Amino acid sequence: MKLTDKILAYNSPHPFYTFEFFPPRTDQGFENLLPRIVRMSNLNPLAVSVTWGAGGNTKDTSLNLAELTQSEYRQDTILHLTCTNMEKGKVDEALRAAKECGIQNILALRGDPPRGKEEWIAIDPRFQHALDLVTYIRSHPDFSSYFCIGVAAYPEGHPDHLVDEETELSLLKEKVDAGADFIITQLFYDEDQFISWFRKVREKGITLPIIPGLMPIQTYQSFVRLTKLTGSKVPAQVMSDVDAIKHNDQLVKNYGVELAVKMIRRITTETDVSGVHFCTLNLEKSVQRVLESLRWIGYSPQIVPNKLIEVSLLTLNLLGLLTLYFKEPTTENLPSGTITPVSAANVATLGLYNMPPTETEVGSGELNKADSWDDFPNGRWGDSKSPAYGVQGPWGNNDAINQVTISHWGNPQSLDDLTALFLKYLHSDIDTTPFSSDPILDESKLILPHLRKLTERGWWTVGSQPAVDGIDSSDPVVGWGPRNGYVFQKSFVEFFCTEEDVNMIEKKVAEKGDGWVHYYAANSKGDCRTNVPDDGRNAVTWGVFSGQELIQTTIIERQSFLAWKEEAFSIWLDWASFYRPDSPERKLLENVHNERFLVNIIHHDFKVEEALWTFIFDA
Repeated sequence: MKLTDKILAYNSPHPFYTFEFFPPRTDQGFENLLPRIVRMSNLNPLAVSVTWGAGGNTKDTSLNLAELTQSEYRQDTILHLTCTNMEKGKVDEALRAAKECGIQNILALRGDPPRGKEEWIAIDPRFQHALDLVTYIRSHPDFSSYFCIGVAAYPEGHPDHLVDEETELSLLKEKVDAGADFIITQLFYDEDQFISWFRKVREKGITLPIIPGLMPIQTYQSFVRLTKLTGSKVPAQVMSDVDAIKHNDQLVKNYGVELAVKMIRRITTETDVSGVHFCTLNLEKSVQRVLESLRWIGYSPQIVPNKLIEVSLLTLNLLGLLTLYFKEPTTENLPSGTITPVSAANVATLGLYNMPPTETEVGSGELNKADSWDDFPNGRWGDSKSPAYGVQGPWGNNDAINQVTISHWGNPQSLDDLTALFLKYLHSDIDTTPFSSDPILDESKLILPHLRKLTERGWWTVGSQPAVDGIDSSDPVVGWGPRNGYVFQKSFVEFFCTEEDVNMIEKKVAEKGDGWVHYYAANSKGDCRTNVPDDGRNAVTWGVFSGQELIQTTIIERQSFLAWKEEAFSIWLDWASFYRPDSPERKLLENVHNERFLVNIIHHDFKVEEALWTFIFDA
């Protein structure tokens, strides 16, 4: 069904809401996203949207996911479609595939520049802007009347900042006049700016539904990274509030819920906005808590005539009614693990109707907390089984490789130049590298002498963590998760080196590892060498907290390593693309891509702080 028809038919005392999902990086992440979508579908969104990677790099998984949400889960789906690296044949192919799946809603976007490119360049002159996509769909006999078309808008200005606000409003009006049916905005955190912008849009004569894009803050890292990526302006007070609690992941999540609730209440009161669009990051708990706090959800439908279920749900719904009568406190101020009568009714219903099959490969803890087991990713790795894998932590620095950052890194023409670059980063002489978008972490400084020693050897380090044995979870350097807990870490280090070095490492692990050391080594050609069993999973970060099961936030295993390996080696090529084909810099970077290995070494004895480094450096 078309989104605009659903909006017209919508009859509820509260505004509608939609959920945005993206295709996960790994197969296991994709599999685990599906039951999450099923659970979130029971929250009754008006529609769900599925993103489209730049240049169609997630084309197959985007279409697969969109087909499942539309056909299997019966959620009216909005498929994002971009112009990046798209030509007429590819556009037609995507639109026909969407139509065959029964998808009637398209979000037409220009898209971001392809990876490794500083500026956006069209490969087909017919598709240079979202306006071109809208015009094309509306002029095509097979698609014109079938699709409901949405377009994006930027309350704080487009991230490229190429034109002023008045020009952007005129461009938005052009997209509307070309046949757009609804507008979804870029995410923002400044409701004052949104309200001011919204009024200007209405004054421009644009009367279409405007759906504000909102992303509850999930983690400090993802908040900083995504606001930088989208160009969102964060109010000083919000930034100050988040900075003050950035070392307590649970408080950050709680604050994200409170802020989203406050923003939604104000926006829906002071404008004619009739619904909101949640950028979920493939996570569910925070969005559910926002909706509960707003009192937009409370009861789940009874689907099967099972007497035991009916009695149970009746009891729980009566509790929910009593809750409303006695005015239970809103959930934005409660700990995330708190069970309210309203949420209990939801959990019971969803649990009865959406029990995962017993053969699903999920850990016991994950099965018991399926909505929140991956709420606390720690660093880039997280867990490759998570639908949000790779999004909440820093995965390289592709988006920041440009002429400005390259000028800071110099123009390396030799292996010694690369070693000098990585050492400058470790000495804090530069704030970024192609593999890190932020200054060196305080946690890394705990093992800085070892990282420098490795780098001087020509093993360029790109990831690491020290061993930690039961430090307070509120520790400002290595702490994470809620307070009243203890965190643990196994030491690991990750670096690029030669095949000869890999041979030496393999021999040393076999002769002196004594079962304590695991490693992965892979190159851009597809070779992968390891002493970890195929089904082995190395939990390298975990925590124990009051009233909760043990939480494992960082897991290194074959699939996660290979997913990161692909990303890591692509960075070398992205960097090389900024130099002339025959230049010494390009030849050097391409040679590193072709010849070096990415290696990860883990030492499992977390009780001995220097165990990993003693193993590596001792003869």
